[in-house]
Amino acid sequence: MSDIRVVVGLDFGTTYSGFTYCHVKNRSYTTNDQWPGSRGQCQYKTNTVLKYDDTFTNVELWGCPALSKRPNRRLDRNQRENVVELFKLHLGNLQAEIKEKYTISVNYKKAITDYLREIGKHIKEIVTGEWEIDVLKNVLLVLTVPAEYTQREKAIMRECAFNAGLISEKESKRLEFTTEPEAAAIYCMDNVLDEHGLSDSGTTFMIVDCGGGTVDLTTRKLLNGKQLSEVTERAGDYCGSAFIDAEFLDYLRRKFGDSAMNLLRNNFYGQMQYMVQEFCQHVKFEFTGDDTTFGYKMDLTEVSPVLLQYVNDEVKQQMEEVEWLIELDYKKIKSMFDPVIERILRMIRVQLDNCHEKGSKCSAMLLVGGFSQSEYLQKRVKEEFQYNRDHPDINISVPTIPIAAVSRGAAIYGLGFKNMDDDELDGLMFAIDSRILKLTYGIKILKPGDPKFRFHLIAKRGTKVQINEEFSVKVRPSFPFQTCGVFEIYCTREYDAKYCDKRDEPGIKLFGKLKIDWPDVHLGLERPTTFKLAFGQMEITAKAYNETNGQNYQTSFEIDAEEE
Repeated sequence: MSDIRVVVGLDFGTTYSGFTYCHVKNRSYTTNDQWPGSRGQCQYKTNTVLKYDDTFTNVELWGCPALSKRPNRRLDRNQRENVVELFKLHLGNLQAEIKEKYTISVNYKKAITDYLREIGKHIKEIVTGEWEIDVLKNVLLVLTVPAEYTQREKAIMRECAFNAGLISEKESKRLEFTTEPEAAAIYCMDNVLDEHGLSDSGTTFMIVDCGGGTVDLTTRKLLNGKQLSEVTERAGDYCGSAFIDAEFLDYLRRKFGDSAMNLLRNNFYGQMQYMVQEFCQHVKFEFTGDDTTFGYKMDLTEVSPVLLQYVNDEVKQQMEEVEWLIELDYKKIKSMFDPVIERILRMIRVQLDNCHEKGSKCSAMLLVGGFSQSEYLQKRVKEEFQYNRDHPDINISVPTIPIAAVSRGAAIYGLGFKNMDDDELDGLMFAIDSRILKLTYGIKILKPGDPKFRFHLIAKRGTKVQINEEFSVKVRPSFPFQTCGVFEIYCTREYDAKYCDKRDEPGIKLFGKLKIDWPDVHLGLERPTTFKLAFGQMEITAKAYNETNGQNYQTSFEIDAEEE
């Protein structure tokens, strides 16, 4: 890592993406605000959108320019607009019906790779314009992921980053992961808590990271030396601002029918997206909830003229009577916001209750992410929790530029808080001191006389672990003639399990494998071995030590990135 000269924090989001970069010597963080073809909006981020050629092979445009402009009334009915968005949603643990709702025209891994390649080109252009460096050798890239991502999702992201040319080797140490709420917590610790007099050791604060696809919550305690410990288990859900857009589209489906909206989506996806962008610009970004006269009229002849030819005769007659105007009044708009915001409020309530059960008092709640700029969301959160008798005196605030909090926190995470000398990077020290496990981990064992393989618990969900803390178990060969062993590591969201078979334990999953040699067969079963799991920043390492001959083994898990 002594070659690292620049750290880049990349916030690859569901609807918007951005990055922050910093040279290790001057610690001056810059969040990129220059994007190809930007029309002025989304200064610190650009749209996570791709526009492909007719075969969906090559990317023609990405980011803001990929969005459809005002529709051309003379557009050929058979001309397809090959715009792909919300592809990151397909990497997460979405329900099948929701994935079907957000169907995309290319494989989501291809879309992720293509987008990382395009934004990677822009990152290289920006940082090499500042410094004469070799990006693949001198840049540490910190990529943020949602809190609910498992090792499988992170393995896929690493594979996509490699295929996109962001790293020279698939297992490169120049790519690190941190979760979005952890990055946001680091940013707030470094920049926001001081402003509210909450920077004392022992302060507990909650980060509510409201993005486009996901909302992630984490509760942290500030320790000495600017270290953070995790107080409660992280929580994440798919209830970001993109789901308000989905509520708008559902409203259009009820109004115009499934057939018309399906034809619009399949043949003129860009026009449908343009309608959503107009809704966002004039409604979602402007709605505060205070003005009951607030409303918006959308002229379909301007924003989606092709839709007019897809509706049935009954709907056509109704729309002609109102001159093809869609009128969204206060009540309708509020009904689009409330289902999404209620889910966020429920998550916060549970997190506060969990914090209270752990004996900690939450002193501050910090809203970050693009959706946190919504005045209506801020209002609802403050109404619910600012003067809550069960959780009194919570300081609720929004950083100056909440949309950039995650990418800035990722850059700080990468650089660390250790002072650098004038000649070289001494090393990286991270701010995360501990975290709460979201899964239970164990290994498959076979006990003498037992016909079924058992799950042997190593680390239980809900356990607070220090960074790089190891959990160990003593094992021996299952058979006296055994010359090698394969440790199969399993995980589950349950707090314990008995078996490693999905028929007995539906939630059990194979997490990874570690193969070792077991020589000295003449010793039979008397070949004790210590197996360990070490929980690092974002990686889990399996280790095995043969106590008989001193051999030791270690691996990054063989995650199958193709597994569905």
